[in-house]
Amino acid sequence: MIRVAVIGTGAISDAHIGAYSQFADRCRIVALCDIASEKAEEKKRKFALDCAVTGDCDELLSRGDIDLVSVCTPPFTHAEIAINALRSGKHVLVEKPMASSLAECDRMNEAAAASGKILSVVSQNRFGDAAMKLKRVLESGLVGRILHAQVDSFWWRGYSYYDLWWRGTWEKEGGGCTLNHAVHHIDLFQWMMGMPDQVTAVMRNTAHDNAEVEDLSVAILSYPRAIAQVTSSVVHHGQEQQLVFQGEKARVSMPWRATASLAQENGFPVVHAELEREIEAFASGIPPLRHVGHKGQIDDVLTAIESGTGRVLVTGHEGRKTLEIINAIYESAATGATVELPLRPDSPFFTRDGILAHAPRFYPKKNAIAAFGSNEISISGEQK
Repeated sequence: MIRVAVIGTGAISDAHIGAYSQFADRCRIVALCDIASEKAEEKKRKFALDCAVTGDCDELLSRGDIDLVSVCTPPFTHAEIAINALRSGKHVLVEKPMASSLAECDRMNEAAAASGKILSVVSQNRFGDAAMKLKRVLESGLVGRILHAQVDSFWWRGYSYYDLWWRGTWEKEGGGCTLNHAVHHIDLFQWMMGMPDQVTAVMRNTAHDNAEVEDLSVAILSYPRAIAQVTSSVVHHGQEQQLVFQGEKARVSMPWRATASLAQENGFPVVHAELEREIEAFASGIPPLRHVGHKGQIDDVLTAIESGTGRVLVTGHEGRKTLEIINAIYESAATGATVELPLRPDSPFFTRDGILAHAPRFYPKKNAIAAFGSNEISISGEQK
């Protein structure tokens, strides 16, 4: 029986606690921790848990009866908590974004290697039938080499969204929509496409003058023989989100769509119906996942612990790749220059101090409320 502690009992912790509760024959939540202990008590009641509640993270991590820790705290705390948990002999599942900087990611990965424990970064959209189908189709070679990719991470958040005490500042949230919303789609994109060589980007705060951070960014990612465009937003009504890959032979996307063209004598297209049928047949033959979303990722972590292999789909190194693209977007947008990857340690956006020194403050943060009356959130989940 794997013994679990959840640190941070805000809105996202529901996804973790709910998923762990569905594996009651494999794991048990033995402790909840939050600096506002009344929030932890509320979660204990909500999920009818038989567990300890504490407001002291250090005390929690000193316990010897905890095997796995879920870190669900605000982003600026992720690195310290995860490193301390790993050093205390606990496996760690940390919410996205992994950390505020690549330097912190490196320290987290070093702590995982030194401890021999698992460090996994929440990327629940990888654990979805739509994402897995798209990944498998791209790997099949049916669409050919990728020429162009389009990532639309379109969300909408009202003005009051940034009133929460830790949101809307570079110090505590680590960034705006590029880091905290588009991270889902940028992660899927880099999982499928790999790392770019160059990034050129712009960003603005267009509708939230109560926040320092951006609410819209547009980036061009360059590859040796391909280009990708990534739009990150919390100003798009309707919240349409998609990943589109244009290959030499066909186009595939999530939400799912497959189209293919053949050239006529004059170069103009006609439908390549045979290839479309072949792609659809391949995609239809991919079996559905047993568990999806946070439940799928938690199953992955539990299985890695139980089997002793330590192999998880989303490692700390995978989480670092996603943050590297995001920080390259920030550096390019802040400096107005094209940024080469990999980012070097002397990059102004490699360390937390560097980010705080160079990130633009679009507006001063005006409000700082402790909590909202409604705790309902939207989680980027399964797409068809």
